[in-house]
Formats: sequence, structure tokens, C-alpha cells
Amino acid sequence: MEVITRKPFQGVTNIVRFNRHFYFLFLAVVGILALLTQFVPSPMKLVISMGILLMVLGMLLSLAVSYYIYDCSKLYKLDWLHKVEIPETAEIANINAGFDETSILLAHKFDAAHIAAYDFYDPAKHTEIAITRARKAYAPWPRTIAINTSDVPFKPGSFDVIFAILTVHEIRDTTERIKFFSALRLALKPGGKIIVLEHQRNFANFVAYNIGFFHFFSKKEWKKTFSSSGLSVTNEFSITPFVSTFILQ
Repeated sequence: MEVITRKPFQGVTNIVRFNRHFYFLFLAVVGILALLTQFVPSPMKLVISMGILLMVLGMLLSLAVSYYIYDCSKLYKLDWLHKVEIPETAEIANINAGFDETSILLAHKFDAAHIAAYDFYDPAKHTEIAITRARKAYAPWPRTIAINTSDVPFKPGSFDVIFAILTVHEIRDTTERIKFFSALRLALKPGGKIIVLEHQRNFANFVAYNIGFFHFFSKKEWKKTFSSSGLSVTNEFSITPFVSTFILQ
């Protein structure tokens, strides 16, 4: 069987590529501060230089952590799925927000299953510029179907497993997110499960991403979303200190 592999540095390269506006701004600020040190007294010069050093170290740390998560960990090898019982011939839905790196991996791992990808991206609601750039850079998986988070077209009892890998945090509105998960719950077959992978707004992600961790939701917020949608967490584990997995039924 052919082995599906990712390119070296693919994950961290995509992060820089899709968020290049942020990195350009960072370089501009560092450049201005470095220039400023030429016009201030020595004590202030030391303070500014230390600030620049901390900023650069923080940026390098975030890139190093991203490289670890997206290029070195077992995240995209899907080895962590041995903890989840999935029928060989399962009906599987893979949810994405317009940038889908996992459907091809799931199709390879579960080659006897029926897998369809569903893209809930709506430019009017989900305004992250990084997603727009990612959609332009990567074509959707061939079996991808566009859906709307407010009007999910799934029939009741359609799926054994629904995956949502690093994607549903893009639904920023709480009411919209709860309504979407409620629709996913109704789409499960008896005994079916939803598998959610997400960063959390916790200490590890704060150390790694500084204020960027506000883009993630806290565990409390996730569990509120799940319970409000009629779902319960039957298992929870971490793939890395930065990414958590919730198994919902």
C-alpha cells in the first residue's frame, strides 16, 4: 500500500505562508525598534534591545513548537486513532473549514470505509485571511461537499464517525458553534462518535504562541459547547501538550 507522506517543514512553512502579514508586521516592528536604539540614551537602548531579544525568542519558540506539532509529532500519522474504535467499513464525515489536510490521510488509513469531506467555510462568517490564502494554495479533496453551519444537510443517523480536526475553532460565534454540533449529533448513527482535535487556550499554548493563544478556546468553553449540543465527552487525551482530542457521543 502506498504510504502518504508530508513534505519536510510543510506544517510550519504553511503557517508562515498563510500568516505572512503577521510576520511582515513583526519584522517591521523589530526593524523600527532596532533603528530607535540609535537615537536614545544608553539605558533606554538596553531596555529596547532586551525587548527585541525577547520578541525574537518568542517568535522562534512559536515556530519551533509549530514545527514540532505539525511536522514532527504523530498528529498527521494518525497513530493516535488506535485509542478509538472505528469500524473498518464505517461511514465517515471529515469536517473542514476550507483547508483540508486530513481527508486523504483518513481515506488511506480506512481504505474500506466510505469517507466524504464537508467544507463549512463561509467568507461572510469565517473571516480569517489565513484560510482564504490556504484555499487558494490547495485544491479541495475531490469528494468535498460545501455545507452551511446554520443549515447542515445531513440526514439523521448518517455517520459512524465524524472528524473535526483543527477546524471548528474557526466558528467563533458560540450560538453558531452549538447549533452546528447539535446538527452533527443528530447525524450520528447509534453508538457513533465525533472526534474533535483542537488547541486549547491553556498555559502550554500561551507559552508557545503568546497572545496568539486567544485564537483558541478553553477546555471550559469546549465542554460548554459539547454539553449544550447534547454531547458528552467519553474520552479525552493529548497528542502533544498543545493539542487535545475529545471523543464525543
